[in-house]
Amino acid sequence: MSPIFAIVDCNNFYVSCERVFNPKLAGKPVVVLSNNDGCVVARSDEAKAISIKMGVPVFKISNLIKTHEVQVCSSNYALYGDMSQRVMTTLSEFTPDIEIYSIDEAFLDLSRFKRYNLTDYGHRIRSTIKKWIGIPVSVGIAETKTLAKIAGRIAKKSEKTGGVLDLTASPYLDRALAITDVEDVWGVGRSYSRFLKENGIKNALQLRDAGDSFIKKRMGIVGLRMVRELRGVACYSLERCLPPKKGITVSRSFKDSIKTLTEMKEAVAAYVSIGATKLRKERSAAGVIMVFLMTNRFQQERHYFNLETIQLPVPTSDTSELIQYAHEGLKKIYMKGYLYKRVGVMFKDLVPDGQIQSIFFDRRDRKRSEKLMLVLDRINDRMGSGTLKYAAVGLGRNQRWQTVFERRSPAYTTNWDQLLKVS
Repeated sequence: MSPIFAIVDCNNFYVSCERVFNPKLAGKPVVVLSNNDGCVVARSDEAKAISIKMGVPVFKISNLIKTHEVQVCSSNYALYGDMSQRVMTTLSEFTPDIEIYSIDEAFLDLSRFKRYNLTDYGHRIRSTIKKWIGIPVSVGIAETKTLAKIAGRIAKKSEKTGGVLDLTASPYLDRALAITDVEDVWGVGRSYSRFLKENGIKNALQLRDAGDSFIKKRMGIVGLRMVRELRGVACYSLERCLPPKKGITVSRSFKDSIKTLTEMKEAVAAYVSIGATKLRKERSAAGVIMVFLMTNRFQQERHYFNLETIQLPVPTSDTSELIQYAHEGLKKIYMKGYLYKRVGVMFKDLVPDGQIQSIFFDRRDRKRSEKLMLVLDRINDRMGSGTLKYAAVGLGRNQRWQTVFERRSPAYTTNWDQLLKVS
């Protein structure tokens, strides 16, 4: 059975999540900011129309915000994560064969639905998600993942498609490829894009028709697969099980630089707690923990960066144990007299928690640790993140290392106290 793929992409996802619970934002230019309300990480179509660029620092567009009455939102990752899960759960109603590609995208295998009109089926998917969740999506359908991505991109931008474009056996396939810039082809990075354009390959159609030997010589087997995907030969199957992560990093920039070791230790403990929770959800343990810190290289003549790597005697996901090792590493690289702008932790050499190799002189009660972490996670899952936390994180309020979200919307779907009120 020849495959048929669909890509379902949530349009302007972060902005769309905000609009679901605040309809007053509809039709207005809206931007969502990064941590500490620093840079633009999401834009509505109206914001794009007034030339607000992705990643621009918010202070650089203050005039645009004032002139066009741009609505500014702090990022609300709890809301976005929950809304993403709702979208993916809804998609599983249409087919069990689904690959969650990112927080706002998923591939579907529609091979068993060939007897249906796939365009109509795509519209059913689109209208159902809009009705049940309130998120607008675009749907691209084709014989390969790469072609589906192209179809989805056109469906999002072209009003004629109504948000759904099926390129399977389509007479408009060559036209779709011709209007797709080569840098917009899935898998073509910036360096490959520059190389291809220098050799006269400016769009997806020209890339599809390029010679195999030329592509293989210059771009290797990955480039050859890309070209074959454009020709309708499926080289990438649906990944139903995500590959295990090779590492986890938790790092934040501070809104205001901090100086004391006490504050740095609190921040490190907080980030270790987040990373350890992620490890346990992945059913993994870390064999190596790395701690790094840095000053603001743009505002200080004496820039300082350092990193300490700690090889753990036994891989672990125990929060308290990881905090202990992280603090030991921090003490080795911390230097007085600097104003620090960023600190972070990285967990490496991850192993499944069922394949941990112990050592003879391990004095830690691993069984007790496992039970304690299970209780900790259950309480925080049920009562809200941070309900139980280690004292090493600090007990004070308004800690300077904490991330600032001055314009964050309520956690409408994950916190009972912040449910939407209807009057």
